[in-house]
Amino acid sequence: MKPYLAAAIQMTSVPDLNRNLAQAEDLVQMAVNRGAELVCLPENFSFLGDEDAKTTQAQTISDASYKFLVDTSKRYGITLLGGGFPVPVSESNGNGVSNASNGDRPTKVYNTAVLIGAEGQELARYQKMHLFDVDLPDGNTYRESETVLAGDQPPIVYRSTDLGGLGLSVCYDIRFPELYRHLALNGANVLLVPAAFTAYTGKFHWKVLLQARAIENTSYVIAPAQVGYHNALRQSHGHAMIVDPWGTVLADAGDKPGVAIAEINPMQIDQIRKQMPSLKHGTLKLAQV
Repeated sequence: MKPYLAAAIQMTSVPDLNRNLAQAEDLVQMAVNRGAELVCLPENFSFLGDEDAKTTQAQTISDASYKFLVDTSKRYGITLLGGGFPVPVSESNGNGVSNASNGDRPTKVYNTAVLIGAEGQELARYQKMHLFDVDLPDGNTYRESETVLAGDQPPIVYRSTDLGGLGLSVCYDIRFPELYRHLALNGANVLLVPAAFTAYTGKFHWKVLLQARAIENTSYVIAPAQVGYHNALRQSHGHAMIVDPWGTVLADAGDKPGVAIAEINPMQIDQIRKQMPSLKHGTLKLAQV
């Protein structure tokens, strides 16, 4: 692993596939022009704001999103994370094939994050395990499980000689520390957290959760994000950021579309893990009372 620049992209995606992919292209190019070798797009980067439209168009969105990731990674010679897009699920066997062959709306989709290499090859894929079914104090209700099927496999760690151990996750996963400890114990030292955090929860929890996961696992956290209004009802917090293994925020994209860029330095990972070897100390087994 060598020092390199990583980018967490911040978007305002809307219910318009082509518009979103054009925005993503511009922001990826901005990151590449600033030297980024690992570029991360947020959850729902290709479509956000209208759940009925998303499920109706799921196969089109899925195909276009994947093609965009492959073409863009090859064009710029970068490793590119597509932080989450709908992949139709076969109701009968769950193999990712659409069950909408007759024009019917797919029953469910996987919220899927995909990591693509510089030659356009798929490196890793993760289907979001923890679904956002919540009733917030601001009166908003979210039921991700109405349209999304939870993945049943924990994310794998993609080990790269150049980029380190990259551990995938998606948004609401950040509230489940055991997932990140699993990643760290399986070789992750760079945790990827693409998100579309709500404006309400984000102002209270986003930054502190990212810092906690970085500190607990002595790992970098790269967290691309959605920001602003996606339709009349849905608003995201923003503040895409990169956090170092000590919990220091190295870059923050603020409250507008843009890019947060920072260096990922293996020497800092090694130094902090020697100073604070919590990963080697194991898990305390509490006695039953």
